Formats: sequence, C-alpha cells, structure tokens
Amino acid sequence: MTDLPVLFPFADYWWFYLSFTAFVIGLLSLDLGVFHRKAHAVSFKEATAWTCVWVTLALIFNLLLYLYSWWQFSDNSVLMAIPGFDPKAEASRIALEFLAGYLVEQSLSIDNIFVFVLVFSYFHVKPQYQHRVLFYGILGALVFRGIFIAIGAALMQYKLVVILLGGFLVFTGFKMMFGGEQKIEPEKKPITRLFKKIMPVSHEFEGQKFFSRKGGVLHATPLFIVLLVLEATDVVFAIDSVPAIFGLTKEPLIVFTSNIFAILGLRSLYFLLAGAVDKFHFLKYGLAIVLTFVGLKMTVLSWLLHGHFPILWSLSIIAGTIGGSIVLSLVFPKKEEPNHLPGPGQDH
Repeated sequence: MTDLPVLFPFADYWWFYLSFTAFVIGLLSLDLGVFHRKAHAVSFKEATAWTCVWVTLALIFNLLLYLYSWWQFSDNSVLMAIPGFDPKAEASRIALEFLAGYLVEQSLSIDNIFVFVLVFSYFHVKPQYQHRVLFYGILGALVFRGIFIAIGAALMQYKLVVILLGGFLVFTGFKMMFGGEQKIEPEKKPITRLFKKIMPVSHEFEGQKFFSRKGGVLHATPLFIVLLVLEATDVVFAIDSVPAIFGLTKEPLIVFTSNIFAILGLRSLYFLLAGAVDKFHFLKYGLAIVLTFVGLKMTVLSWLLHGHFPILWSLSIIAGTIGGSIVLSLVFPKKEEPNHLPGPGQDH
C-alpha cells in the first residue's frame, strides 16, 4: 500500500482541536475551582484516585478515537479508493499510536517528577501550595506543547528534519544513559537571573500568592520563581518528548492529544510518586533505551523497513523496556543515601 496522507489534517479537524482544548480547560477549571479550591496537602489516597481518573479518561478517549476513526475512514471515498486501505486496520493503528505516545510521555513525566521534587525542596515550598504551582505550570505547559507540536508538524514534512531529530534523540538517549546525575540550581538558571532584573522578588512566601505589593511596588514572591523554573524545565523536556512522539506517528492530532492527557495527569502522578521517585533508579536507563529506539526508528529502522515500522512492535518495545526498568528497580532496590529528599507530604 502506498504511503497514506495525514489522516487528520488541521484544515479539516480544526473544530476538534478547539473542542478538545475547551474540554481540557473545563476539566482544569473544575479541578482548581471545585476540587482544589482550598490550598491543602494532597494525600496519597487523593493522588491515587486522581491518577486513576486521568488514566481512565485517556483510555476512554483512545477507545472513542478508534471508533470514530473506523467510522470516518469507512465513510471517506478518497481513502477507500487507495489500494489495500483497510479502515479497521488503520483505526487500530491510530489507537495504538496514541497509546504508544501516551506511554512514552507518561514515562518521561517521571523524570519531570524528580526535578519537581528537587525544585520544591530547594525553595522549601510547603505541601499545601505545591498543587497550585503545578496547576499553573500545567497551563503553561499546554501552551508551550501546542507551539512545539505546531512547529514540529510543519518541520516533520521534510525528510532531513526527521533524520536530524532522530539523531538528536539517539544522542539524548546516550547522554541519559551514560551522563551523570542532573544538578539542579534554580537560582543560577538564566531565566531566574533575567527575571530578577525585570521585577523585584521578595524573600518570603506570602501563602499561595505569586505577587504582592511592598511599599507600593509590585514584587514577585518566591512561589512565582518556582513556577518560572518549572516552566523553563518543561520547555527543556518538551524538546525531547515532542520529537519522540512524532517518531511514533505523523499525525499531529495524536501527538497533541497524547501529550495533553499525559500532562493532565502529571500533577496527581507527582503527588503519588514524589516520595518514592528515587526508587525507580533503573528507569532512566529504560527511558534512554526508548529515546534511542525512537531515534533509530526515525532514521535507520524505518529506512530498512521502507518506512513501515509496525506500531505494534514499537508499543511492545516501549512497554517492555519501561516495565522492565521499573521491575528491575523494585527487585534490585537502590541503597539508601543520607539527606533523602522529602516528598510532598513530609516536612522540609
């Protein structure tokens, strides 16, 4: 069968992007305005419940996407005229690509969580204010991911860009595999130093406020600096995660939705795993292998298989690698080290 065009072009599905974005904004408004209206420390039980909610929503969406795709492809005379086109098989491929992208993004999120723990500990952010920071951090992440995906969708049409991004993912994978531990120094980040030149920053927290007035002058609180650092960190992570999902699918709609669902569940996943994230010490090697695999798929593997690397193989390799690294971490636990970082429900 010849190479298929993009099955969900933006020109035809702009209404879906708008509807999906409105749906996400509605969920976030409900989250902050109703369930987390009052600042409080998120318990393990609450985090578990919300994690289940977000994962369930993603899986329901995946099922609906499969059913819609099957119906839509069957009713498309242009697609049905392509020799060998099977609407059910293509709908299955779309659903598997979403699942693979969601799994990759969720796995990379665990690396994000370790950074969140370090940043919150560095600034001594109280547990009851961490959800607010993460909520607005998620809003910023949604905007930046949308921009990255739009740029990626335009650039991925060029074979040279695909090869360069594939090579970048291979490089990132090797760097993650053999590089040392990441050192987080938020105060030394360029964006922090630049912001302090633009606006004065107070030295003390004022509850969950991001800004306050002192002597008639508007100051940013340390809580806003935390938010700024987390936003900058997410941009760095997006440079890896967005190309990784584009390596699994050429459909921007799948990249967008799988990214968004993974980001939506990031806060609850943080409160669920923050206290134990350092126990998954083999996960970074699993992520390194996944990024290297996706990079090779974008360059060498797809070329060897004439551009048709089976998505079921990709999903199996990704799930097996991530699952294996988590199991190894639990079977061979990391030796306890002094000065263990506190979780979100522990004292600083």
